Parts: sequence; structure tokens; C-alpha cells
Amino acid sequence: MSSNTVRNTTWDELKVGDEASVERTATAQDFYLFAHVTGNVNPANLPGNEDKQPSAPSMWIGSLISAALGNRLPGPGTLYRVQNLTFHKRVRLGDKVIASVRCTEKLEKPLATFETRVTSVDGDLLAEGRAEVEVPLERIEADTNALPELILDEHDHFGKLVARAAQLPALPTAVVSPDDHNSLGGAVLSAQKGLIVPILIGERAAIEKAAAELDADISGYRLIEVDGHRAAAAKAVELINTGEARAIMKGNIHSDELLGQVVKRDGGLRTSRRISHTFVMDVPTLDHLLFISDAAINIAPDLVTKVDITQNAIDLAIACGVKQPRVGVLSAVETVNVNIPSTLDAAILSKMADRGQIRGGIVDGPLAMDNAIDTEAARTKGITSLVAGKAEILVVPNLEAGNMLAKELTFVGRAEAAGLVLGAKAPVMLTSRADNDRARLASAALAQFYDYWRTNGRPFEGDADVVVAKAAE
Repeated sequence: MSSNTVRNTTWDELKVGDEASVERTATAQDFYLFAHVTGNVNPANLPGNEDKQPSAPSMWIGSLISAALGNRLPGPGTLYRVQNLTFHKRVRLGDKVIASVRCTEKLEKPLATFETRVTSVDGDLLAEGRAEVEVPLERIEADTNALPELILDEHDHFGKLVARAAQLPALPTAVVSPDDHNSLGGAVLSAQKGLIVPILIGERAAIEKAAAELDADISGYRLIEVDGHRAAAAKAVELINTGEARAIMKGNIHSDELLGQVVKRDGGLRTSRRISHTFVMDVPTLDHLLFISDAAINIAPDLVTKVDITQNAIDLAIACGVKQPRVGVLSAVETVNVNIPSTLDAAILSKMADRGQIRGGIVDGPLAMDNAIDTEAARTKGITSLVAGKAEILVVPNLEAGNMLAKELTFVGRAEAAGLVLGAKAPVMLTSRADNDRARLASAALAQFYDYWRTNGRPFEGDADVVVAKAAE
């Protein structure tokens, strides 16, 4: 019998006085899962509400007795007839408890009664009662790892990102053609959260119609009337160049139309860097933000373009507070193969970072997706690297790979995606009509941090920088 297998005690084997127990620490996951399964959303039992130390649902405590009976004694095959419980003390988040059962009487086959108790590790009685169960008559074994895996939203990276960005002065932002309820709604919400000061650019009638659909009051926002999306994009670029705005937010305009004005040689927002887009992903299974580039602008980047793509992504990660970002340059395999050009680019980018031609991060490649993001996969393949298994930035071979990766994480892995165009004179938020409110807010927060980093030469570090930032308004 393996360590993952539990075996029962049959009715014939069971003796009065037999006992068993299970230990469990009350975690936030337990409370959330119990709420999902039962539909009980009592705030007293959920983390994140006013009660900072929520108490465990009483029936969650009772379920631990069920686990002791079903897994330990009598074990697999056991079925309840009766269970009564008296609760004496509350179990709080983080408490370790012991659920124990002791056979008190064997009744007519297959019935037996058990004394049931739940105590703290210090011996305090939390709950007690009596159970009557049907004891299995035949040998049964069960695999404790047989349950399907669950993905929980354990980390709210975007919520923390937005809350921290709201400490900064609102960023004057040119909003290009916000003439539908989605794009205007994102701008209004970002303004309400204190992230941006929107400058609405476009056809007044269409914008006011969208505001009416939203029931939003936009009278306090500056509105610059121009005809057509291209003219609106050109006006937004002009506002950046004159210093009236410090960021651009895409509204109901095609990305190509907006970026065409951003990258034009005369009067655009070009710098010495190639512009690129970086997705920032809040992935439920990761304890950190995941940066993916480039998945929206550069279709088939050459090596020179990939240098700028990598540097732009590192700069954004640093601006968001990652001290020395770990960059995994992706390919299909983790070894250099002359027949796979992306492996050659990855190896060169890694060496360029070693030589200081790419600064601020630790770059390694080629890495396949599995060993870039999963420590066990990297260990299994014998990869020794400061990045493998711990990558915070993924540089993809081309736009197709990046776009598919970001959308798979979003629609299959339930990640949330925000993003920013980098390498221009100002950050550009390429919000999509499919983006939800949190994605729009997170994109505005990214623009806040990137603008602060570009202006001050260091990332925003929180409360200590607020006074300085507000004084500079």
C-alpha cells in the first residue's frame, strides 16, 4: 500500500475502543471552498471582510469528523446514519485542530457508534458528539490523490497594483475616441479610482451618447472635439508632445490607427527604442505577476528588435516593483538548435545580458515554457539556472506565440490580463473591448508606475514617495 492509499477497517475487524484522528489547519482556501460548495457566504466565515480573523463555519468543523470516519476509522466505504454535535469554541483562521473518533459500541451488523471530538492542539474541546455509521463489510482502498485539481484565485495582484497606484497623483491621459460604453466606461472608472485625469478626444455627440448609456457624468472632464478616429489619435499624440498629457488610452479605435500616429516619423512619439507591447498577467496559480512580450505589435521580430522588447519588459517590471526581473526567453526547446532560429536568438540575448547590453534583469534562454515557469520541470530536465522555473518575464519568439500564450492563460487558465505599449515617449494603454473593469484599471496602474519610473529614475515605493509626487504636481 503506497503512502497515498488509505485502507478501511471492516465491521468484523472493528473493536470497541479503536480510535483514530486527523489534523487540519484552518486556511482561507478551506473557508472559500466551503462557501462555494454550500453557497453559504456568511461574512463572519470569510476572509477579507471586516472581521480580520473569521471563524470557521461550524459544519466545516463537523466535516473534519466525517473525514476521520471516511479516511481513517472505519475508513473507505463508511456511510453515515446519525451525527449530532455540540460546539463549544470557535475555530479561527490559522488554527490547527484535531478531529478524533473512538468506537463505543458495535450494533447489529453493519452498524457501530463512535464518540466524536474536535480539539485544538492544546487540548481545548471545540466540538463533540456521537455518530452512528454503517461500517464497510469488505476491504476497500482509496487513493487520496484521486481528486481533480482545483484552481483558486489565491493572489489578487491587480487589486494590490491598483491600490498602490492610487497613492500617486492622477495621470493626465488622452483618451482616444471613447465613443462606446466600454471604452468610455474604462476611462470614467479609472478616473473615479484616482488613476487618471481623462482628456476625452473625439466626436462630441458620440461621446455624450456613450455617457448617456452609461449614466455617467462627464461634465467635469475636458473634451476635445475632432472628427474621425485618425484625427483623434493625432490630437492625443500632439497633447503628449506639448506636455498636456502624459499617457494615452485607446478607446473605440483600431490599434493600427492609433499606433500609426504614435510611430510616425514627424510629430510622433518615437524614441531610440523600438516600441513593443507587454502583457501583464495576474495568474491564479502564481505568487507574482507574469510579464509576456511581445504579443501585440512586432509580428516576427529580429534579434535587434528582441533586444528592445526584452529591455522594455524589464523596465516595466522594475517600474512595478520587481527588483531584478528574471527573464525567460522562450522557444520550443531548452537547448540551442541551429534549425530553430529562436533558440539562437535566445542564447544571444542571454549572453548580451551577461555583458551588460541588456540591463536590469537576469536573462536566460532558450527555455521551453514548462521549464521557464515550473521549478519541478526545470529540475527534472537538469537545468541549472537563476531563471528556470522562476521566470517573471517571458519573451516569446513572435507575435503569434505570444498572443496564443496570453489568451490561453486568460481563457483557459482564468488569468486576468492588462498591458502597456512601451518604448514611446509616453505609455500607451491598448485596452480591448473584451477587457473587464479590473483589466482597464490595472492597465492604468501600469501607466502610472511606468510614468513615475521614467520621470524619477526609480520605481514608486509607496507612502514615502507620495508627498514628493504630490508636491511635484
